[in-house]
Amino acid sequence: MEIRTATDADWPGIWPILRWVISTGEHFTWGPDTTEAWARGKWMTGRTIVAVDPDGTIVGTAYTMPNQPGHGAHVANAGFAVSPDHGGRGIGRALGERALVDATADGYRAMQFNAVVSTNAPAVKLWLSLGFEILATVPEAFKHPTGGYVGLHIMHRTL
Repeated sequence: MEIRTATDADWPGIWPILRWVISTGEHFTWGPDTTEAWARGKWMTGRTIVAVDPDGTIVGTAYTMPNQPGHGAHVANAGFAVSPDHGGRGIGRALGERALVDATADGYRAMQFNAVVSTNAPAVKLWLSLGFEILATVPEAFKHPTGGYVGLHIMHRTL
C-alpha cells in the first residue's frame, strides 16, 4: 500500500468511501443530505492524502487543515475514512501516522479532533495508541442510528 498526496484526479476514488461513511450515520457528524460538492469542498481543502492498493484502488483517505483560523491555525484538525472492504488492514493507522508526520512538517504544534464518536471503539483505540488523549466528552452530542444519543470525544495530541 502506498500513501501519497491526493490529486483532483483521485476524487472519484475518494467519494465512494466518504459516501459510505456518511450513509452509515455512525462515524461522521455529516448528515445524510451531504452533497458530493460539499464533501469535496471540505475534504479537498488543506492537505489530503490517499492510501492506494498496489492495483491502484484508493482504500482510504485523510485530510489535515487548521482547526481554527487566525490565532488557532497552529493546531491541525483532521478527518479519516477507510473503505469498508479494506478495514482491519492497518490503513487507518498508516493514514494517522502519515497525517501526524505531515502536520508536523507543515508547522502545526498539535492535532485536535473535535468530534470522535464515543461508540467508534476502533477509532478511539487507534487515536489513543497514537498518543492522543480524550480532553472531554460532550454528552449526547451525536445521534447514532442504533445507539441513540451518544457522546463525542474531543481528542488532542501535541506534535
